[in-house]
Amino acid sequence: MQTESNSTTEPSEQPITQSPSQTLLNLPTPPRVKRYLAGCLGLTLVGCMLCMVIYVIFPPAPTDIVILGVDARPGQGYLTRTDSVMILNVSPVNDVSLLSIPRDVFIQVPDYGEQRINTINMLGEQEEVGGGLRLIKASLDESFSIEIENYIRLDFNGFVAVVDAVGGVDIDVPKLIIDYDYPTIEGGIITVQFDPGTEHMDGERALQYARTRHQDSDYDRAARQQQVVDAVVAKLVSPQGVIYIPKVWQAINAYTQTDLNLWDMMQMGPALVLGWSGHTHRVLMQDDLIGMRAGYWIPAYESLQPWIDDHFD
Repeated sequence: MQTESNSTTEPSEQPITQSPSQTLLNLPTPPRVKRYLAGCLGLTLVGCMLCMVIYVIFPPAPTDIVILGVDARPGQGYLTRTDSVMILNVSPVNDVSLLSIPRDVFIQVPDYGEQRINTINMLGEQEEVGGGLRLIKASLDESFSIEIENYIRLDFNGFVAVVDAVGGVDIDVPKLIIDYDYPTIEGGIITVQFDPGTEHMDGERALQYARTRHQDSDYDRAARQQQVVDAVVAKLVSPQGVIYIPKVWQAINAYTQTDLNLWDMMQMGPALVLGWSGHTHRVLMQDDLIGMRAGYWIPAYESLQPWIDDHFD
C-alpha cells in the first residue's frame, strides 16, 4: 500500500510528464503553423471534392487492410506481440467490412504450422525487420484466402494520438467493467472502471477500454476495440470530419507505420463515407472456433469461408 508523501517540494520543482499525444496536441500553435494548417484544410477540401468526382468515374479497386495494434513497451519497437488484429475491406461495390480475430486464436502460419495469431508479428520480426508484416499477410492469405494489400501498425502511443486527434470519442459502455489488474506501460497495475452508459473518452481512456479483459474475455475485448475504431472512423466520415484530417494525418505520421499515403486514404474516403454507416463488422467468437485437444482454438474455416469470401477480396 502506498502512503501519501510529506515532501515539501515546490510546485515549480515537480516534473511535468505528458504522453506523446498530449505533447503533440497541447503545444502552442504559431501563426505560421496555423496558416499552414488552414492551407492543408483547404487543400483537403478541394482534394475530397476531386476524389468524389474521380470515384464516381473511376471507382478504385477493393482494398484489404490489416490493422495491427502492438503490445510494445518503451524501446521494444515492433519486435513484440500484437494486442489486436483487424482486417478492413474498403470496396466501392460491397459494404465496408471489418473483421477482428482475438489474440488467442491459432491460425496457419507458413513454415511455423498453427500459431497463436498474436505471436506472428514477433516471429516475423525475429527473422528480419519488417518480417512481421510479411508473415501476417502470408498467414491471413494461407488461412482465410485474404490477400492483404496494405497495413497499418501502431503501438499504444499511436492509438492514443489518433483518438485524441479527432477530439476523443463517445462510447456506449454496455455493462459495468472493473479491472483490478490493468497493466500500465511501466509494468505495474492499476484499477480501471467503466460504468454503463455513454462516456466521452480521450485517447488514454479509450486505450484502457480497448485493452481491459480481466473481467470478461478476449472476445469481448476485441468487440470493444471495434467500438473504438467505429467511433473514430464515424467522426472522420461525418460532415465535419474534414477538420480532423490534418491532425489525424500528423498523428499517423508520428506514431504509426503504414504503407498507405495521403492519396491512398483520399481515394478510399468516398467509399468509407458512403459505406461506413452500414458497414458489416464481425468478431470471431467461440461459435466460430473449434476447440483442439491441446487446449487451443482454431477457426472453423469451412463454415467461415463463405462469409469471408463475400466480404473480403
